[in-house]
Amino acid sequence: MGLRYLRARGQRANLSLFVWIGVGGVFLGVAALIVVLAVMTGFQDGIRDKIIAANPHLLVYQSGSGGLRDAPAIAERIRTLAGVRSATPFVHQQALFTTAAGGAHGGLIRGIDLAHAAVRADVRAQLRSGSLAPLADGQAAIVLGRELARTLGVVPGDSVTVISPQGALTAVGMVPKMRRYTVAGTIEIGMYEFDASIAYLALPAAQEFAGLAGVTGIEVKLDDPFEAKRVGRAVAGTLGFPFWVRDWMDMNRNLFAALQLEKYALFVVVTIIVLVAAFAIIGHLVLLVAEKRKEIGILKAVGASGRSITALFFAVGMTIGVVGTVAGSAVGLAVIWAQNTYKIIRLAGDVYQIDYLPMKLTLADGLMVVGATLLLAFLATIIPARRAGALAPVDVLRYE
Repeated sequence: MGLRYLRARGQRANLSLFVWIGVGGVFLGVAALIVVLAVMTGFQDGIRDKIIAANPHLLVYQSGSGGLRDAPAIAERIRTLAGVRSATPFVHQQALFTTAAGGAHGGLIRGIDLAHAAVRADVRAQLRSGSLAPLADGQAAIVLGRELARTLGVVPGDSVTVISPQGALTAVGMVPKMRRYTVAGTIEIGMYEFDASIAYLALPAAQEFAGLAGVTGIEVKLDDPFEAKRVGRAVAGTLGFPFWVRDWMDMNRNLFAALQLEKYALFVVVTIIVLVAAFAIIGHLVLLVAEKRKEIGILKAVGASGRSITALFFAVGMTIGVVGTVAGSAVGLAVIWAQNTYKIIRLAGDVYQIDYLPMKLTLADGLMVVGATLLLAFLATIIPARRAGALAPVDVLRYE
């Protein structure tokens, strides 16, 4: 009987218009919610994966300006901890890169320990041209980020001059410390911000350029990057003072907090579409109850209970909500599949740090969308359905 009420015909065809409005509103709301949440989750995960690939999961520093000394022994202590995949010393140094043709660009020199197989494997995975052999052999060679090399206009085999902001004290006073290196190759991490500013030197060359007797710190890679908090506490507890640890989550906390806030804000805004559809369901049921007053009176007069009448109109309203939810979910999932398969929407890598718009719908987000939609449909349905069930047959049939 509820399905018959949904298929109003003839003079009652206007009622079916409210059905389509309700289904269409729920459909658009669910599809929009799924796509929006998938975009925000995919964008967040895409940036997170790039950050995890480009950075160590933990950084271990020693308090003081002299850097970290006795790095091999400290790295060995860290490697003994559960969950640690590798621990290697590193050097960071800001620098200015210049070329004979007049190109200049600021960036970050990262001294890497190529004696460790894990470091060599990570850098080789990022290598896009050239070779790491000159660095490993101790030559005056450097590997540039792909975008940094483009900005400077250099290719493997060319020379760049690297200038340190920390000057060297000479007989004529402070003069800038500079070194000339041959470009051995280029790397691509996948994030424009890194590729446009990063350069690799062998660890001894980076120590000499930075003027450090030790190293900047120890970079740690983990078997599971999401265990960084737990392993970081273990490292800090093992080493004690004056060592301190930073993990990749802390270093990018503000970015991920902003993305999460945007995700929830968009969910609330787009839910308004479903709320509008809920009002359409209410309007349809109110008109339907008014249209079917005579039939309700007859059904009650022949023995139908108020609960059965309530269930009848509840089924009508929830059918609208369920059909719209299923259709919207199907279309939303189809959009996600098409975008991830064909990468239809491209992004500017220098702005968004990823080159296409990834979409990812988690089970929790999907259940949240479906649950919120069905809850709104339930709330929109229950009041008109209860009013229909409360009609007294005497009052309904008195004037019929």
